[in-house]
Amino acid sequence: MDLQLENKIALITGSSRGLGLATARLLAEEGAYVVINSRSREHLSSALEQFTQEERDRVIDIQGDMTGPTIPGILIEDTVKKFGGLDILICNAGGPPSGTFDSFDDQAWQQATELSFLSNVRLIRAALPYLRNSKHASVLTITSYAVKQPIPNLVLSNSIRLATIGLTKSLALELGPEGIRFNSILPAWTETQRITDLLEYRSKINQTSFEEERQNQASQSSLGRMGLPEEFANAAVFLVSPAASFITGVMLTIDGGMYKGLF
Repeated sequence: MDLQLENKIALITGSSRGLGLATARLLAEEGAYVVINSRSREHLSSALEQFTQEERDRVIDIQGDMTGPTIPGILIEDTVKKFGGLDILICNAGGPPSGTFDSFDDQAWQQATELSFLSNVRLIRAALPYLRNSKHASVLTITSYAVKQPIPNLVLSNSIRLATIGLTKSLALELGPEGIRFNSILPAWTETQRITDLLEYRSKINQTSFEEERQNQASQSSLGRMGLPEEFANAAVFLVSPAASFITGVMLTIDGGMYKGLF
């Protein structure tokens, strides 16, 4: 299938590792111009090495912490200055820290809101003028299957990511008449550094080994394993592509059967 991504311009935040990087690499393989982002210069340098030489001519990196109120706007403007427009925006960020309700004060809740919700609001707001000029405008938010099935010891993520789901669906309805599509992917446990950190935290509080926690989590999938970043990327790249032109307002769970509900 031709995804019609040749020469499309895509910005992916939080894309120096894990799900974001896997998605950026596949977009580049499909011929898109890609902007990757991270708050870590070291991680960005490492990420660039994973693109082929031919792909690097179409890929740039921009450092910036999405929790900074002005950074999303700067990132959008820098993307447009480099490539002349924007067709695809993928909003991704690392998740809030693990912990129970009693372990977080107001500041922790505010920081989690900045990271997992307001960064998306600011990115989309800054991107809209350019997305309106695109014939194939698409926005993808990356949340978590925790919005359907809360995950123990992740009360910040369980709570705040729901706001992004509400935002995504609302904008799909509000901006659909202008031809701008909005979807979200709700990944479950996928083999990334974020998941390694969560399992290490879980092994600590449960006084178990990391491998025990890893195997226990993998067993929750009907496929008996956790997902791979590349499997996530396959779905993400399709959703943002013109090939998915009649798909909007969808909250797609990619979980290998970990979510047990019907809807």
